[in-house]
Amino acid sequence: MYKGTRIQTLYNLLSIVFTILLIGILLYTVSELPVMGDALHPANNEVAAHYLVHGARETGALNAVTAMILDYRAFDTLGELCVLFVSACSVYILLRVDAGRKEEEVEALDRRYEPWNDAILSKAFLFLVPAVFLFGIYITLTGHLSPGGGFSGGAIIGAGLLLYLNAFGLEKTERFMNRIRYRRLNCGALGFYFLAKGYSFFVGANDIKSVISVSDQGNILSAGLIMPLNVCVAIVVSTTVYAVYLMFRKGGFNI
Repeated sequence: MYKGTRIQTLYNLLSIVFTILLIGILLYTVSELPVMGDALHPANNEVAAHYLVHGARETGALNAVTAMILDYRAFDTLGELCVLFVSACSVYILLRVDAGRKEEEVEALDRRYEPWNDAILSKAFLFLVPAVFLFGIYITLTGHLSPGGGFSGGAIIGAGLLLYLNAFGLEKTERFMNRIRYRRLNCGALGFYFLAKGYSFFVGANDIKSVISVSDQGNILSAGLIMPLNVCVAIVVSTTVYAVYLMFRKGGFNI
């Protein structure tokens, strides 16, 4: 007992020392950052100007932000999508309630959150949910032409999934969104993203003419791979939003 107390005290002291050390390192780093507006500031270089001046011609995207995150820095975005997928897996590991419980017990816990048969709510959501889905799809497909893209469109579609779940219940929702479909959608979207941008960077690095044309005409197919990549981003974001909410609610997916 005494030994355990000493170990716990040592652990607490080391935690305090580590925290103070980390705070000191961060404060020192901030103090060494260049002054805002300084000509030598990393943000004031030719890269940002290149994105704004040549982005539409080189990528076909009129939205400079989309051109940057899905073309010039597309592998950064792939890393962010992987982080979303890993975060959903982590939440599942931490919150799953089915381990060591019978299926009837898990379902009994979940039924506490099922919606009651509210006629006003269900009828209103019959009109609201399709509108949310359509708006999210529109934001996703036109993200290279106007403000929006896969991240914002995916968040809207994810919100539509949550609205549907809370209005019509888990049984109806899992007819089209269950564990198997979640895995297939995420793995398919991440795999396509990796292969598509791998091809794009390979032909660009080796000065090979790509078979995927890019123009600056401003139409929906003008940006080459950007629109399909936006769809991939929207799939990962929307399914992650739904999965994390569902696992906070019941600790897992049904088959």
